[in-house]
Amino acid sequence: MTTSAPLPEPNKQLSDPGTLLLDYLDYYRSAIGARIEGLSDEDLRTSRLPSGWTMLELLKHLVHMEQRWLRWGFRGEPVPAPWGDRGPEDRWYVAPQESAAELLTALHAGGEYTRAVASEAPLSAVAAAGGRFAEDGAERPTLGWILFHVLQEYARHAGHLDIVRELTDGTVDK
Repeated sequence: MTTSAPLPEPNKQLSDPGTLLLDYLDYYRSAIGARIEGLSDEDLRTSRLPSGWTMLELLKHLVHMEQRWLRWGFRGEPVPAPWGDRGPEDRWYVAPQESAAELLTALHAGGEYTRAVASEAPLSAVAAAGGRFAEDGAERPTLGWILFHVLQEYARHAGHLDIVRELTDGTVDK
């Protein structure tokens, strides 16, 4: 069993909620990358769980999840495939030609987009109608709610990847 060095969390003196949220999102994106670093393509595409998902599928899910909530959700922008992490059987799916490097690049590009959105709107801003959220007058979430939701997705799935990484090669996170 090997132990990986811990990633530094955001500065403990941060008190601005927006900055804290964005810095923790960056932290978890880095943690996700660290969980899959150094593994072969075969390891990333092999499930070690009864549910059948792979590390690469989870990575792709995170790319699309953040896009669904920020680009398609908060901004209401058109997205060609908001559920592009789903395959024909409505399960997470990664095509054979998709690589970890491409997906990690997309993950970090999504993070840059999220930072740009958050720099232009207060946490109290309400998501646009017309993308993920219908123009039917139903209550839409605030940017703060969306960022917290995305953060909990990252934190939960980083924990999942901790377990799968340990099952794959014995590496544990400190």
